[in-house]
Amino acid sequence: MMRKLILIVVPLLVFFSLRAEEKSYIVTFYNVENFFDIYDDPSTRDEEFTPDGPKEWTQAKYDRKMANISQVLFGIAASNKDYPAVIGLSEVENRRVLEDLVSTEKLQPARYQIVHYDSPEPRGIDVALLYRPDVFKIEWSDAFQPVIPEIPDFKTRDILAVCGTIEGEKFCFFVNHWSSRRGGSAASEYLRVGCAETVRRYADSLQSVYPDINIVIMGDMNDDPYNKSLSETLGARREISEVEPGGYFNPFWNMYKAGYGTLGYQDAWNLFDNIIVNYNLVKEDGGSTLHILPSEHKNLYGRIFKRSYMIQQKGRYKNYPLRSFSGNSFLGGYSDHLPVYIVIGK
Repeated sequence: MMRKLILIVVPLLVFFSLRAEEKSYIVTFYNVENFFDIYDDPSTRDEEFTPDGPKEWTQAKYDRKMANISQVLFGIAASNKDYPAVIGLSEVENRRVLEDLVSTEKLQPARYQIVHYDSPEPRGIDVALLYRPDVFKIEWSDAFQPVIPEIPDFKTRDILAVCGTIEGEKFCFFVNHWSSRRGGSAASEYLRVGCAETVRRYADSLQSVYPDINIVIMGDMNDDPYNKSLSETLGARREISEVEPGGYFNPFWNMYKAGYGTLGYQDAWNLFDNIIVNYNLVKEDGGSTLHILPSEHKNLYGRIFKRSYMIQQKGRYKNYPLRSFSGNSFLGGYSDHLPVYIVIGK
């Protein structure tokens, strides 16, 4: 009887030890589209998203939005059999919204902690980071404004830097929401180039002090991977083979070329939501034991979470992300963007 028990238990011990060695971590970014609370903040222009505003933003609509965003993030967890270690968010109004989100029934088991700073953006929308303290050991954070030389007093969403360790290895996550294309992509390009220059300087300075650090730059860049801000200013390469020490790889460039997108505009897909990693996370000699892992599509390293419930099923915007509003009409949707994620492991 004892021998039979040993024969059964040993294979199970081997199985679990192998699983531990193969531990991987999900890093997610999601533009959650105008995620406001229902209260008027006198210091910002948020009146549109109040019960008396043009969108009649009530508690019931807020609760619906909260449930939707929670459902999507839980969907990513369920499809990967683990909660994301880190979640970058954009278009959140304040810490109250984030506290409500991490307290939802679907996300509460992950015990997410919050990093958020109020930015000087006129409407009050910010970027933020949620992280699992059992995985990511935070050491410090910082929020800083993009430097636009042509407009010294320019104010927009902060760039958020959050640094710490995973499995004892140094990581720094940058969460971005770069300037929009209002006025046209060409006319506004210098704004996004300024954002890219700012985050590149900050990331490069960290790499000069900590050569083994792993850098992850995520966000809604309002540019596709081939645009100047990403491909030239940030220098995020399309192929891993092109990445040099100190450089960066954009796993979503080949996804864009393959026809994938995260938002629809004028009958075409764009891929503005990117997660970019540095040399250490793609090269064996980079000093890190953790690396970005390919998806089931062998040459693709980025992932886009897309389910039918997140997609408009009819009308003018059929097959595009099901957003919360069309004008002032509440659609009860999720976001006008799809979330993206990468997987990091050994």
